[in-house]
Amino acid sequence: MGSGVPRKFTKQVEVFYFKHLFFWQLSLPSPDNRMRTLKMEITQLFDKLFSQVSEKRTAYKLARSQYETEKENLERAKASLAAAEQARDIIQEVAQQLQREVHHRIAGIVTLGLKTVFDNPYTFKINFEKKRGRTEAEMLFERDGVELDPFSSAGGGVIDVAAFALRVACLSLSKPSLRPILILDEPFKNVSKSKGYLDQIPSLLEKLSEELGLRIIMVTHIEELKVGKVIDLEELKEL
Repeated sequence: MGSGVPRKFTKQVEVFYFKHLFFWQLSLPSPDNRMRTLKMEITQLFDKLFSQVSEKRTAYKLARSQYETEKENLERAKASLAAAEQARDIIQEVAQQLQREVHHRIAGIVTLGLKTVFDNPYTFKINFEKKRGRTEAEMLFERDGVELDPFSSAGGGVIDVAAFALRVACLSLSKPSLRPILILDEPFKNVSKSKGYLDQIPSLLEKLSEELGLRIIMVTHIEELKVGKVIDLEELKEL
């Protein structure tokens, strides 16, 4: 006997191989079935991809629409801000112009009063300053370029004359216009008689009355201030 695998055993292996190969081939789908399955899988894959693309496209359109809306809102907001800033600038310019006019008018009348009465008089001025969201006015005297606080640097007579002139200026600036009548009770009681300042008061009253069309009714016991039409209450008591 020769060496090697017995012939009977070899035939059994061959039979086993062909048997299992036959059944494996029977279990495989036919080419047509494989094509249909592949086509179906590809179709499902494309449907899934198309659905995802559609969702992304819808999300993009929505985002784009929101972007355009917000862009328009931003442009409107910018336009509103620019208009508000322009209006603010106009208001500030008008306010500053009004302040200059008011200052010129008031300072002019008060300074005129001080120059009419006193030697080496002060100049009256107003400093406008914005504090706590509103404009505040600080009234000052100025002499030789130095700003001074009226109450600490000037005497009572100077304050009396400045206060009187301020009342006149405010009356002349009132809107709507008030009747040009000013009623005063001893307005110049602190003005010095010895220095001759009191003698200048009648000239001031006549000057302002004539220039501003103002009628002044004043109660006083000071003889030097009897100017214009005088009503003596003592004489009325005797009647």
